[in-house]
Amino acid sequence: MIKHKLKKGYDIKLAGKTEKSIVELDKPGFVAMQPVEFRGIKPKLTVDLGSEVKIGSELFYDKQSPKVKFVSPASGKVVKINRGERRIVQEIVIESESDEYVDFGKMSFDEITKSGREKIIESLLNGGLWPYILQRPYSKIANPAQSPRDIFINSANTAPLAPKSELLIDGNEKYLEAGIAALSKLTEGKIYLSVNGNAEKFSRLNNVEIHYFEGPHPAGNTSVHIHHIKPINLGEIVWYMHITHVALIGKFFLEGLFPVERIIAVAGSSVNENARKYYKTRLGVPVQNLVNEGQLTDEDVRYISGNILNGKRVLEKGYLGFYDHLLTVIPESKKRELFGWLKPGLKEESFSRSFLSKIFPQKEYIKDTRIHGGKRAFIQTGEYEKVLPMDILPSYLVKSIIAEDIEEMIGLGLLEVDEEDFALCSYICPSKINFGEYIRSGLDLLEREG
Repeated sequence: MIKHKLKKGYDIKLAGKTEKSIVELDKPGFVAMQPVEFRGIKPKLTVDLGSEVKIGSELFYDKQSPKVKFVSPASGKVVKINRGERRIVQEIVIESESDEYVDFGKMSFDEITKSGREKIIESLLNGGLWPYILQRPYSKIANPAQSPRDIFINSANTAPLAPKSELLIDGNEKYLEAGIAALSKLTEGKIYLSVNGNAEKFSRLNNVEIHYFEGPHPAGNTSVHIHHIKPINLGEIVWYMHITHVALIGKFFLEGLFPVERIIAVAGSSVNENARKYYKTRLGVPVQNLVNEGQLTDEDVRYISGNILNGKRVLEKGYLGFYDHLLTVIPESKKRELFGWLKPGLKEESFSRSFLSKIFPQKEYIKDTRIHGGKRAFIQTGEYEKVLPMDILPSYLVKSIIAEDIEEMIGLGLLEVDEEDFALCSYICPSKINFGEYIRSGLDLLEREG
């Protein structure tokens, strides 16, 4: 095991941690797939309103790469197809009526290890598991026609209130081994596994090189792992995925069925302490199945599918995202404080030493949705580099994106990063700049220009 001790970064001391216990929920009556959360695809529906589907039945595919299919997480009837602007499909809602599966044919562990690359890829594409494999650069679904230099597996999430990977994969060790065996067929390079916390359960895995990352957030981000293990050079492609999704791939091969079970953590200061637990449920579960009004401690709240730094806002009647294992609930607030900057700040968490709260480093704080100010001139403070443990200059990179200087963007490391890596830069920014928006626009520009 190779150890990396990172000093740069910042852990937001957020109240509302999840209790380490798993509760099994009843099967949700409705589930949803949301095509808009898959970056870079153009969905083509293969079902209509009222269509009968099984677990594993195709719902839509990517027009640009028709082999990449997205399948149903429930067996029943398609009851809603919600569209947004320009009739873009937002949600496909399925009423769960039974547990009928499409049988894709199971394989033994030995059969997996003896299979060729093409057979593994074909099985993952047909079974709807391919969308779990993502690529850098551009942070989108991997192209099955390409071969990655290496594959990175992430089990080291350090985001605020992030669920523990050990709990998410507990009892799935044999599936994890099978998943890694399948992934080893997809690259001629190495498979790197990044871990933190309790790393002992991963020590027996084969075909992986284990790296232990210690330090504050974003020490658990995939970009940070790639940067410190083996950076991406111009023209190279690497694939990456979360460790729970590796276990799902293994389960798919060993059982021949599309795996719909998920463990979701509920966290946040707006949820009653008794409701902040890990819940065993299904992919695409409604928010209301995880948290109801009686479990909230605030009247007006914001639901976030994912963590507070890079999660996606969802409505009370919305559904959890395809890649997410966390539902965060925090207070929604639009109030403004008069001369708030003059207060001693004993109840306000801050990155700088402006508040007296700095003398209580272990205290947890309740954060709401206010950004405490409006946008202003973008100034270079030297603070951004303190929260990014990579050899990248955030302010210069953003300025090169604004100037659309492609050569400068590449030279400053844009190919290595994703929006989530700059979430802390946005959090501490005195100018209230959303770094993520600029990073995404720069990546989109690079992809368009080829």
